[in-house]
Amino acid sequence: MGKKQNKSTQMKPTDGEQEILSALWALEKATVRQVYTELSGKRDVGYTTVLKLMQIMFEKGLLDRDETSRSHMYWPRQKAQVTQRRLVNDFVQKVFGGSTGKLVLNALSTKKATPAEIADIRKMLDEMGADE
Repeated sequence: MGKKQNKSTQMKPTDGEQEILSALWALEKATVRQVYTELSGKRDVGYTTVLKLMQIMFEKGLLDRDETSRSHMYWPRQKAQVTQRRLVNDFVQKVFGGSTGKLVLNALSTKKATPAEIADIRKMLDEMGADE
């Protein structure tokens, strides 16, 4: 397996890094070529740009890699949900003064939720109320 990095995975990924993480969460493990193929279907991106970003992400501790074969395999060090929750928490603290209620109200007033999303929100609120 690849070298373990001691760098913190708590840093906020850049927009480009976030795109790569999203591709890798969908693919689970992938070569640079596979990530490049995934991203190039959505926007204009160069192979060497993807390669360089993934190397930087490995050095930063955002990705792990297996170097045993010619084409290195990469995967995220954290699951999508862990990173998403950390980023949302940071956002709530910075933008809404720590108020999740303000976040939810703003989000729901900005974009209409689907009936399935509303059902999920109701279920979560019911479960949170039952914990009190």
